[in-house]
Amino acid sequence: MIIEVKNINYTYGTHKLLDDVTFMIEEHQKIALIGRNGTGKSTLLGITSGTVDPDTGEVKIIGDKKISYMPQEVMLDTSKTINEYLEEMVEHEKIDINECKSLLSKLGIIEFDKKIDTLSGGTKRKIALGITLAKNADLYILDEPTNHLDSLVIEWLEKYLMKLNKALLLVTHDRYFLDRITSKIFELDKGKIYQYNGNFSTYLKLKNERMEFLETQNRRLSAFLRKEYEWIKRGPQARATKDKRRIENYEKLAGQTEKKESQLQLESQKSRLGNKTIEFTDVSMKYDKELFSHVSFNLNKDERIGLVGPNGAGKTTLLNLIAGKTIPSSGEIIIGQTIRIGYFKQENLDLDYNKTLIDYIKDIASVIETSKGSISALAMLERFLFDDPYTLIGKLSGGEKRRLYLCGILMTNPNVLLFDEPTNDLDIITLEVLEDYLEQFEGIVLLASHDRYFLDKVANRVFYINNGKLTMYLGSYSDNINSIKEEDKQDESKNTGNVLNQTKPKQIKVKLTYKEQIEFNEILDVIDNIEKRLKELDDLIMINYSNYNACKKYYEEKELKENELLEKMERWEYLNKIYEESKK
Repeated sequence: MIIEVKNINYTYGTHKLLDDVTFMIEEHQKIALIGRNGTGKSTLLGITSGTVDPDTGEVKIIGDKKISYMPQEVMLDTSKTINEYLEEMVEHEKIDINECKSLLSKLGIIEFDKKIDTLSGGTKRKIALGITLAKNADLYILDEPTNHLDSLVIEWLEKYLMKLNKALLLVTHDRYFLDRITSKIFELDKGKIYQYNGNFSTYLKLKNERMEFLETQNRRLSAFLRKEYEWIKRGPQARATKDKRRIENYEKLAGQTEKKESQLQLESQKSRLGNKTIEFTDVSMKYDKELFSHVSFNLNKDERIGLVGPNGAGKTTLLNLIAGKTIPSSGEIIIGQTIRIGYFKQENLDLDYNKTLIDYIKDIASVIETSKGSISALAMLERFLFDDPYTLIGKLSGGEKRRLYLCGILMTNPNVLLFDEPTNDLDIITLEVLEDYLEQFEGIVLLASHDRYFLDKVANRVFYINNGKLTMYLGSYSDNINSIKEEDKQDESKNTGNVLNQTKPKQIKVKLTYKEQIEFNEILDVIDNIEKRLKELDDLIMINYSNYNACKKYYEEKELKENELLEKMERWEYLNKIYEESKK
């Protein structure tokens, strides 16, 4: 065991975030903490790391185990360069500077002489992530590590953490990331922790089973209470002749009916979209560098476009051009007269922290019309899971502010929705409902996102922006990821080809050795057997999810098999590349 968290209680204002929370983390466990925004996930991570004090309870680190923690809000010394800050970390945190620089380069940071105060918020988070991972710890606690990382970097981080033979506790909205890395889910709901053995897919199944069980239990309890109520309502004289303990038992049980979990509800709104929508003709955009040039496209009424590419490539700029907040360097953009744009921006949410929630929504609209009738501002807030409409906006968590901002945008009754990194700080439940909403939304959707799951659920066309050009692909992000990677390689090859006196790349072997040929002939069967065993282990975990000792054994084997699978896949790629070269 690495750490034991016992009977933790924490209250924020009048709201009890954590109610007698208890759990432990074993060596090598990879755990995801999930829950709605504002439920206290970041607070619990802070308490577990020792940087936040609980009201009551105890956090016990076993022996000399070490913890490395990256909070959601990172604090760096902005007066220093990256190099100077890393040297300071070597002295105070005992990190390996070479290991740290290697990690940062994988995260896309290579200019270490830059002043930290000139960097974007996303780049600062990358530095904090690299430093956190470079520490020699037994448990790594990461709060939203995938925020501000592009898709290819997220894939690298995913593989790195899969191979990491240390314990992990993280909060993230990235469901592919959750599914591939985690072996246990902690769900924080109404101050309580519910533990599920398995990855995110397993959690969804087990959570559904728990909710069905609770509904059955509630039906039985309700039937019993109806019978008891018939008995108890006969009046004081009848009750006086009955067992006092039976009355007390009734009163106790009457307060135990489990409330059905509130669900965020969104409904498509009525807003006419004319024949002319959005048209780009030979559009180019240039600041200090050219983001894209000679771009032309027309958007149909039901387009679902995913904008992907590295940070700084021009995704936000393209959305700003459509929203009319930026003028193109050249070319023409035509926006149809019936177009009503709702723009969910990444930053600067235009929220007045001194306003109440209801005032903010009423300033936009008192009532909206949907396909199912009228919805008032108050009802809309309730649908977005805000219990107290008179709460000040400034008292909301970061994720709750984003949820309120989304509510406000939908109140404007748009027929074109622009999303710039909508998955940052939105909880998984909100994302799932938003995905369902967008599937039946009668209008155009353009979303810039690094969340592969969200892109696959929503987008049926991909615009990839990088290295000064925009390439259009039909299909989902996953359908086109190999083409996108190949395009990156070609661009990189062109760029490096212009460098004088460059080192000649190492030539790949052109023939498999005898032993490699035998290995190559057998490796796909080996991979297939590993995948079959992983499926068997998932089934065994499902069957024995209430048996801790059995599940622990199966999870340990599963972790070994997943690492073995990753190694075999990489080995197959290497051998296959040699084989393909030998045929040329």
